[in-house]
Amino acid sequence: MSKSSRPGNRPTGKGEEPTPEQRRKQIFLGLAVGAVMGLVLGFFTQFWLWLPAGLAVGLATGAIMKPPAN
Repeated sequence: MSKSSRPGNRPTGKGEEPTPEQRRKQIFLGLAVGAVMGLVLGFFTQFWLWLPAGLAVGLATGAIMKPPAN
């Protein structure tokens, strides 16, 4: 049995969970970045569906990124 597979060696993760306010902030930040990315791509390609695609990418990025500092 390796050291990493032992139950006692797992990190507890306490204190690392973002607060709801931080989570909300990172989702909105991701959506803003996605909207800008979608607008820029849509402007240069003249294809309006880049905006919803950018919003989807921004939402996914906001959901998985590290919470912003206070």
